[in-house]
Amino acid sequence: MPNESSHPVSPPTVGVPPTCLQLFSGFFGIGMCGFGGVLPWARRMVVDQRAWLSAAEFTDMLALCQFLPGPNIVNMTMALGSRFRGPAGALSAFLGLMTAPFIIIILLGMVYGRYAEVPAVRHAFAGLAAAASGLIITMAIKISAPLRGNWLGIGIAVLAFAAIAVARVPMLPTLLILVPLAILLVWKFEDRFRR
Repeated sequence: MPNESSHPVSPPTVGVPPTCLQLFSGFFGIGMCGFGGVLPWARRMVVDQRAWLSAAEFTDMLALCQFLPGPNIVNMTMALGSRFRGPAGALSAFLGLMTAPFIIIILLGMVYGRYAEVPAVRHAFAGLAAAASGLIITMAIKISAPLRGNWLGIGIAVLAFAAIAVARVPMLPTLLILVPLAILLVWKFEDRFRR
């Protein structure tokens, strides 16, 4: 009989299909705690906690969802739900993500409309903006991890950042130029730029 201690404990299997209820509850939790931007929370839940996608799969799906019109996280939620459970999964994930924020934003809007001139309220909203910026920077660092050693991918990412953040080129024209260029370059030269 083999010794149980001789078998290493393996991490959760990536890609185990979640149920509609799991999609709803996972994204409901994100919607409850993701003030200022839920993408970092979504990555943490989908990749690190529940292992529904690998880090590379999450980055690929996010890239596709950023190219589509509409909010990135809503696109991501619908794409992920649809991938695992079709239209019912997309609806479950979407409702999970949007239910709590919808209620909370209506209540906060009522409070802010009444107390917007109070200095403490203005300072609280400024603090929330700073915390949200930190979450976005952290998420950007995490989703760039699959590019390690891929100099072509890093170059394309730097070019996109320079075009949008530095040169102030709108996102749509930048994507319409960079996406076909990136596909062509990766198709032809990816092996030469990898270590």
